[in-house]
Amino acid sequence: MTAEPLAQGDLSEIMLRLQSEGLRVAVDTHGRRGGAGPSDVGMLWVEGMALTAATDPERSASSPFELRAEGSEGGAVAIYEDGVRVAGARPQERPRFYDRTTEDGVPYWKIALLHLDSLASTVLQTCTYWGNEDQCTFCGIGVSLDAGATIARKTPAQLAEVAVAARDLDGAVDVTLTTGSTRGPDRGALYVARCAEAVKEASGLPVEVQFEPPEDLDVIDQVRDLGADTVGIHVETFDPTVLARVAPGKARTGIEHYFAAWERAVACFGPGQVTTYVILGMGEDPDLIVEGCRRAIDLGVYPFIVPLRPVAGSLMADWSPPDPGDVERIARRVAPLLEGRGIGAGTAKAGCSRCNACSPMAAVERQLQIGRKPEPASARG
Repeated sequence: MTAEPLAQGDLSEIMLRLQSEGLRVAVDTHGRRGGAGPSDVGMLWVEGMALTAATDPERSASSPFELRAEGSEGGAVAIYEDGVRVAGARPQERPRFYDRTTEDGVPYWKIALLHLDSLASTVLQTCTYWGNEDQCTFCGIGVSLDAGATIARKTPAQLAEVAVAARDLDGAVDVTLTTGSTRGPDRGALYVARCAEAVKEASGLPVEVQFEPPEDLDVIDQVRDLGADTVGIHVETFDPTVLARVAPGKARTGIEHYFAAWERAVACFGPGQVTTYVILGMGEDPDLIVEGCRRAIDLGVYPFIVPLRPVAGSLMADWSPPDPGDVERIARRVAPLLEGRGIGAGTAKAGCSRCNACSPMAAVERQLQIGRKPEPASARG
């Protein structure tokens, strides 16, 4: 079945709504269940753009969108809205490296997961905030561990071994390594950076490392010297009232220390190679979010805007994703700021902003660019 190419405005709207409203599936898809990271989602390409969307029936049952097969030949699938085809799609298949195990018997999928074309791992699956009054309410880092879906500590050697397999067997193009925060002054940054060093040496893939701002900002220089390509230092929200409620430990760090860490990181890694998560749908003031994004962008930081996707087992499990219109309004205010700074979803060498499957920003940025200079959308995947 063929269809007219989507206009970029149509595609960005569909991506926004899928991220908030979810996707019913009538065909087999490979996704991710529970825990930290993109949780309870299907992973697919939509008109060549990466997307994660909630596919858990409890979250997606009322969605107007459904993934359907388009005939018996070739396994083609498409997304339908209320029975009308709105976009071509290609779901991720089960990665082949998942069938391997390490010499000591650990399945590769317990060490790292493939998010479309990006390999991802939480190298320390424990966090100093988990299970106490400082627990981040949106986080599910301990859920994966309690479910036996991962191991508490991945070694540099294990991660390097899996990265090579993911590259060779499944075409992984980059690696994202994050970590639960530690009590040490570096907050876990140096361990995740040593893991990145091993992964790069073995696989040659670009690597992003994610960590909280260290007490001593010279640690960021050490992370660079160990070979990381990009870094994510995630404040989660620029609304201080919301931050104190959803991430009290991070709130005590103080927003100014985040800005100082970002400034140092941009000096080390360059504009567009430093990111921060900005989660929408937690009761934030939109103007505070846009102003915080503007200030971060001025430094050269990419604010990775994502709609809240409640994680089963987290303290926000009963929340609902935000209205896609609210997400769209903020994304469309932030996208021109990025364009003015000369950075965007295509700038980063590795990591979440390079993939952009959990965010509407890539689609909104592409629409803005094409609206000013017509050009064909490049297919991806």
